Amino acid sequence: MEANPPLTERHLADAWAALHQRDDPLQPDANRMAFADPQFMSRRETRGIRFQLEMLKPDLGQAEQGIESTVVVYGSARFVAPEQAATELAQALSSGDDRRVQRAHLAVRNAGYYEHARQFARLVADYSESRCPAERLYICTGGGPGIMEAANRGAHEAGALNVGLNIALPHEQSGNRFISPSLSFKFHYFALRKMHFMMRAKALVAFPGGFGTLDELFEVLTLVQTQKAKPVPIVLFGSGYWKRLIDFDVLVEEGTISAQDLALFHYADEPGQAWDLIRGFYRL
Repeated sequence: MEANPPLTERHLADAWAALHQRDDPLQPDANRMAFADPQFMSRRETRGIRFQLEMLKPDLGQAEQGIESTVVVYGSARFVAPEQAATELAQALSSGDDRRVQRAHLAVRNAGYYEHARQFARLVADYSESRCPAERLYICTGGGPGIMEAANRGAHEAGALNVGLNIALPHEQSGNRFISPSLSFKFHYFALRKMHFMMRAKALVAFPGGFGTLDELFEVLTLVQTQKAKPVPIVLFGSGYWKRLIDFDVLVEEGTISAQDLALFHYADEPGQAWDLIRGFYRL
């Protein structure tokens, strides 16, 4: 007796096409193939399958395009490009609204970080252009606006592939326009997304940001501190912001971390300085 034939790509395509021919693919249908049944795949019991799929899709997608080593850039989604900040300031001044003017001045100041992230990513991309594929470093971000957009933009302007690991949020967020389209991935689970940040990371640069940036930063610090991840350069960009926000020395004084844990990260205030820290770590 012959073995059952393998499930070919044609069979999969036919099943998926059949799904979209129905009036309402979200309605229950016991006869629908399980993998092509959105209602079944969204059940609580199939969560483990969704975990696996969310692990596999970005991993395979990056591997197929030769993305093996990344420099991950974190930072606020709220910082805008200098040109947009200048426009907002001009409009605010015309409005005569003091609070609006104050916010616009803050946007102009923070736009400096946007430009620095863009320049930093350009340095990484320019370096990698002259290297063989196995030695190239690719910019990877959370895929959103702000600092993430700036870093993707810098790599894009250098003609380099770059990665965006976006997340589905209540307020709809799509990948920024500078991510390489074939490397723009969207996640449901924060945990899987953060795992992907670390899987290929050879360095991490954290620009000023909010809760999300802090969450990602401390996850990385914890993984390296506990030796769950290999040591990598961790750069806190914008020393004034970070030192004002977090007094790491207090943690040492209170005995909650060791003094040597302060060597897990470094501060930088210029794109070239951040890049030199990474190059020095790997002797590039």
